[in-house]
Amino acid sequence: MSLPTHAQIVVIGGGIIGCSTAYHLARDHKADVVLLEMGQLTSGSTWHAAGLVGQLRSSASITRVLKYSVDLYKRLDAETGLATGWKMTGCLRLATNDDRWTEFRRLATTARSFGMDMHLLSPQEVKSMFPLMEVGDLIGASWLPTDGQASPSDITQSLARGARIHGAKLIENVRVTGFEMDNGRIVKVKTDKGDIACEKVVNCAGQWARQVGEMAGINVPLQPVKHQYIITDRIEGLSAEAPTIRDPDRRTYFKEEVGGLVMGGYEPNPQAWTTGDVPNDWQFRLFDDDFDHFEQHMVQAIDRIPAMANVGVKQMINGPESFTPDGNFILGIAPECANMFVGAGFNAFGIASGGGAGWVLAQWVVDGESPLDLWAVDIRRFSNLHRDRQWVLDRTLEAYGKHYTIGFPHEEYTSGRPAIVSPLYDRLKQHRAVFGSKLGWERPNWFAPEGMTAEDIYSMGRQNWFKAVGDEHRHVREKVGIFDQSSFAKYELSGKDAGKALDYICANDVSKPVGRLTYTQMLNTRGGIECDLTVARLADDRFYIVTGTGFRTHDFAWIRDHIGSDLDATLDDITESFGTLSLMGPNARDVLARVTTSDVGNAAFPFGHVREIDIAGTTVRALRVTYVGELGWELHVPIAATGAVFDVLMQAGEPFEIRPVGYRALESLRLEKGYRAWGSDITPNDSPFEAGLGWAVKLKSNTDFLGRQAAEATRNAPLKKRLVGITVIDRDVVLLGRETILRNGEPVGYLTSGGFGYTVDSPIGYGYIRNAEGVDDAFLAEGKYELIVANEPFAAKVHIEPLYDLRNERIRA
Repeated sequence: MSLPTHAQIVVIGGGIIGCSTAYHLARDHKADVVLLEMGQLTSGSTWHAAGLVGQLRSSASITRVLKYSVDLYKRLDAETGLATGWKMTGCLRLATNDDRWTEFRRLATTARSFGMDMHLLSPQEVKSMFPLMEVGDLIGASWLPTDGQASPSDITQSLARGARIHGAKLIENVRVTGFEMDNGRIVKVKTDKGDIACEKVVNCAGQWARQVGEMAGINVPLQPVKHQYIITDRIEGLSAEAPTIRDPDRRTYFKEEVGGLVMGGYEPNPQAWTTGDVPNDWQFRLFDDDFDHFEQHMVQAIDRIPAMANVGVKQMINGPESFTPDGNFILGIAPECANMFVGAGFNAFGIASGGGAGWVLAQWVVDGESPLDLWAVDIRRFSNLHRDRQWVLDRTLEAYGKHYTIGFPHEEYTSGRPAIVSPLYDRLKQHRAVFGSKLGWERPNWFAPEGMTAEDIYSMGRQNWFKAVGDEHRHVREKVGIFDQSSFAKYELSGKDAGKALDYICANDVSKPVGRLTYTQMLNTRGGIECDLTVARLADDRFYIVTGTGFRTHDFAWIRDHIGSDLDATLDDITESFGTLSLMGPNARDVLARVTTSDVGNAAFPFGHVREIDIAGTTVRALRVTYVGELGWELHVPIAATGAVFDVLMQAGEPFEIRPVGYRALESLRLEKGYRAWGSDITPNDSPFEAGLGWAVKLKSNTDFLGRQAAEATRNAPLKKRLVGITVIDRDVVLLGRETILRNGEPVGYLTSGGFGYTVDSPIGYGYIRNAEGVDDAFLAEGKYELIVANEPFAAKVHIEPLYDLRNERIRA
């Protein structure tokens, strides 16, 4: 096939992700699509994938993506005439210890929350399903009957045929060599066979995606890792319908194939391939067999299935798979280039994800925004830190090694730390801080009292920091605490049209006088919440925008990409220019008044205002705002002076018993106060009206803004879901999120976040209660509620108002 000179969309890469994306673009959107593959279809890592297809993930949207894959693979052969090798064998996950069993009971609850039916089985039931298995060490297993397996190459070829049927052009043996750019956008794809002018590009180049991205100045932080599995000779007594098995405590997996077993695993000492460029000629190629490295899996596998000791190995597969620093794949709009989209880094989940990933990525490409809450896999979750190849290598190998380890709540990565520290790092260490990491920033999670080891000890129940965090929480409620929030992302938007730009992008009214502060969401065209942040007006033509640490790349790109091209408005990321100290608690004003000559009384400095004040000879941007429900200020300090301002505040606060406080207490405080967290309680799937934030949407004004039409439609119809607070009567229950909400015995939703409120002395969760006919106050009040936690029901209460509410007199006075 000759190379066309123009296409609406060019897809780069002919593996399962590229072919699925081309198929969905052509089938669902009738797009003019050209797919370019530098070798042959499937020749990268698709052809040697093991082909296990699981569906359950910790995100409802990602689980939906994987469920879509299964539904597609079931029916694709009927459309294309090419079989996919799909077998719904079900999957057994084995548990050999109490923590793993608790994890599985929580997973079963999550599955129920997401509309899936996961069963918990006894060792005897496992034995009956897989008679060749040794089950003496098992506590039990989870069983998801709708999981299965498929042939990666067959699925890909079937998708490719489907793409062609619907009009896409798939061209092999064409290598992309670069891009022609104009004002930060791709206008042509350059290849070794000629150029193609195009409107959009989708980078599905697998382990080459990083190199393809670099040609357009785009960072795709993935790392090829050597992943091995074997295919055995025929095993007597092995059923062709045997379930797939994941044996995470032994780090191995199994599936039946032609009478034998495919067996592989995820070792704690993985082997990376290269941090440099992957050779272009690495097609249908493997590494040499490495039985020495693989022996650890063989030993564990034979213990589990003794028949493997007496069977030959037909073939060893040792090939590179693309893994990422957090174990989630990569989708979405590249933040550096608004018309390149990426689908890569599938962490050995490419076959399970392929159908669904192509479906949502195609929609994303056409609409310019994600069709679901895909934050967990959004490429904009990364930052410039992820351009450091050594850092990406170290963190990715740690993530690979954790592939089958127990997922303890609140567990932190340890590699590549510390990467970024605030000026207070050493000071907070002296206060016995236990740090966590967010987008590379070291942040104090909690402070260990004297006599207690300053480290996290992970467990599936209450963890070692529970009491210490409670003391910090109460200190903020009763006295005064200081939080180091220097990792906040901070931007300035300036120019004569800055206000006009924000008027359109923000759902709330930010066109207030200089010195005012506005809490606002930014909505997508569906009326869902894309950003949740504060905007302070410093001057008529200058605004200061503050958002969460993890959303730095995402929110910057969202704002920048929605500033009209004809407007005089420039967005600058100034995160590292300012440290941030949050001074919070009933005594906050007393402390602040001692260190500044500015009037910080309520009349001079009301809630929702920003002022420049002097502290320790430094001009500080003080924002009167709170995320804990107490009197307080965010103090944004020139970065070099952060330490000096902290020292002055600590000294002035001695009579008021000031102390540093960590992020775990912050989380507990905000749960009591009902403040929403973006990415969990509020997402691109959720409207402000459903989330109880309709008061922050300027529908009473005549101003047009992004998402207004969808917001009006939501407001004017009965709400089909509403975010509520939920408490459990039993204070010893540990809530983490994703627990199922029952109303009168029927599932109506699940928790989006969970924790403990020390002031109200109760576990607290937030979640959406759903009802197709509408959710009003009467519907909420009439129900009898329970939460399913680790597969057990607990009596619960639903709350519409915040659990801790002083009617705002503390924070507004």
